[in-house]
Amino acid sequence: MTLMDTAQTTSTNRGFRAFTARHLDRLTARAGLSPDERLAVRAVAEVLPFRTNNYVVDELIDWSAAPADPIYRLMFPQKDMLPEEDVDHIAGLLRRDAPRQEVQQAAHRVRMRLNPHPAGQMQLNRPVLDGHVLEGVQHKYRETVLFFPRQGQTCHAYCSYCFRWPQFVGEPGLRIAADDGGSQELVDYLLAHPEVTNVLITGGDAMIMSAAVLRQQVAPLLALEQIESIRIGTKALAFWPRKFVTDPDAGDLLALFEQVVRAGKNLAVMAHFSHPRELETPIVEEAIARIRGTGAVIRTQAPLIRSINDAAEVWESMWRKQVRLGMVPYYMFVERDTGPADYFAVPLARGYQIFRDAYAAVSGLARTVRGPSMSTTAGKVCVDGVVELAGRKVFALHLIQARNPDLVGRPFYAEYDPAAVWLSDLKPAFGDRFPLEESPDPEEPVC
Repeated sequence: MTLMDTAQTTSTNRGFRAFTARHLDRLTARAGLSPDERLAVRAVAEVLPFRTNNYVVDELIDWSAAPADPIYRLMFPQKDMLPEEDVDHIAGLLRRDAPRQEVQQAAHRVRMRLNPHPAGQMQLNRPVLDGHVLEGVQHKYRETVLFFPRQGQTCHAYCSYCFRWPQFVGEPGLRIAADDGGSQELVDYLLAHPEVTNVLITGGDAMIMSAAVLRQQVAPLLALEQIESIRIGTKALAFWPRKFVTDPDAGDLLALFEQVVRAGKNLAVMAHFSHPRELETPIVEEAIARIRGTGAVIRTQAPLIRSINDAAEVWESMWRKQVRLGMVPYYMFVERDTGPADYFAVPLARGYQIFRDAYAAVSGLARTVRGPSMSTTAGKVCVDGVVELAGRKVFALHLIQARNPDLVGRPFYAEYDPAAVWLSDLKPAFGDRFPLEESPDPEEPVC
């Protein structure tokens, strides 16, 4: 049975059904994994989150190619994501049916070694209002604030490489989420900071919320003249496009989008697409058309991930299809230095070559995309290429966005290292520090 045949046989099953770790054994057996391999996957899922749904399982994964299928790898834990000794230890606990608390404690110890909050995302950029630190709000850049509604702290499915995996593992100390009443605190903070013109509603996935709940977060922003743009971060177009087409509140959701546009705000749906197959079903095309029909703009982004999309032709195909569907390619990210980063990371030199080859193969309409970009503590560092300066082979870099606006657009250089996968692996080519290391103390809360 082909992937399309499978989609046709399930086309009437439009209700959302989640699959979690308790379904892993059956699903991985479908991929042909042996009992020992399935146990190892379950061990990894004790540390890192797993969640998928019937749309992904029935219409996106090519089970005839699993476990090598890229969408399968995008969704399912792999035994090599964690150190072998950690996987063996937790698998042993599961094999002997150890007490749940013992398994959880073992998983917690592994998580704490996985850099759960890269770039200090739990501590930095935390706004202060009247002496009170606002939970679930980050003043990321001078003009941009991120808002994490409490109700949006999950997703329709979890990418295996997600840099926000700590949001989903059931440890309250690792979650970023607004308190009840957070939307009013956000408004109060924005009024006190007229320099903020953009709000990004994120999570998790903002589209996991019902239209009614999302309206509660968005409507107060429409009365603020200073707000020019409202962004909504989501993977729903890839993992649950029925949200915008057949879900019971799809019409209400699109009406909310229209209301935002009528209020004179730029509404940007920041859509996460990791692979061209996520753009191939008829329902995703319909969802995209419906969103665009409201006046919203869809911008697309994803990280470069080894074994899933680390080929220029994959990105070329994605960008071409996105442009044809009326979306705007926005970012190619470098995989964040958190979770199973070593498993998914692509060296910066190779990542740049993939970006360049794909970029060179598309028209100017797709060259709105930036990358490869690292989201570091100081800001988004873009790899511009490999050049020779003063007889030295170096990486050319610049900050696309920065906490210190004076650094934006200033070129700087790092010693060439073919194995480097993150900024921390690089050394300054000229001088003893990068310009971004001279920025104001990032530990200071925004107040």
